Amino acid sequence: MFRTIFAVTFVVIFLILSIPLWLILFIIGLFNKRAKDVIGYKAVAWAFGVVAFISGIKYEVHGKENLPKDKSVLFIGNHQSYFDIILGYHVCPPVTGFLSKKTFEKVPLLNVWMKMNYCLFLTRTDPRQDLKLILKAQDYIKAGINMFIFPEGTRSKTGQMADFHEASFKIATKTGCPIVPIAFTNTREVLEAHFPKIKKTHVIITFCPPVDPTALEGDNKKRVGAYVKQIIETQLESDAKLL
Repeated sequence: MFRTIFAVTFVVIFLILSIPLWLILFIIGLFNKRAKDVIGYKAVAWAFGVVAFISGIKYEVHGKENLPKDKSVLFIGNHQSYFDIILGYHVCPPVTGFLSKKTFEKVPLLNVWMKMNYCLFLTRTDPRQDLKLILKAQDYIKAGINMFIFPEGTRSKTGQMADFHEASFKIATKTGCPIVPIAFTNTREVLEAHFPKIKKTHVIITFCPPVDPTALEGDNKKRVGAYVKQIIETQLESDAKLL
């Protein structure tokens, strides 16, 4: 429990002490919006890196050479743990907005940082509202902001991947941006496998080669989610051998 208490305490302290940074970022944004976005993103990414360190996570990152350097992308990840978000945010390049659950919008202070960093809050119960958010995510992609979504819709309770919601992939198919699948291996062992204790764990994060949605054909084009899910499943099987 010590790691859990220490990690939660650090997050609370960071959220409180970082409040003055909002004003600094606001002023920077008046002169250089991109600089404000990058600094704001890196501040949270640093904090999540500290959380990973406190939690005793030994993580390996593979495949960063697969990241396109000249265009925004849609990151797609499997979802086993809250730490998928923490680690994903920490290792993804700035600026990356996450599509998250509506419940996080109610968390004081954290919600300010999330909105500042282009996060969108899906209801999972109101299709019309969620469609508006998907359209907003498309606008972000066009503006040069990466987006990240866990298309299973929720964390796996068993460690096995659920089907991917195909609607999530409209962010890429409607904009033509590359899809970068990310495989999170063994993150469930950090917390969910023995909640509420955080356990020192070896984790592997792999950026798979990008998928060009405009180049897909046949069933792969009709069911992009199923195609990307297979890529992640194959990578998970490979990475599990490295643990």
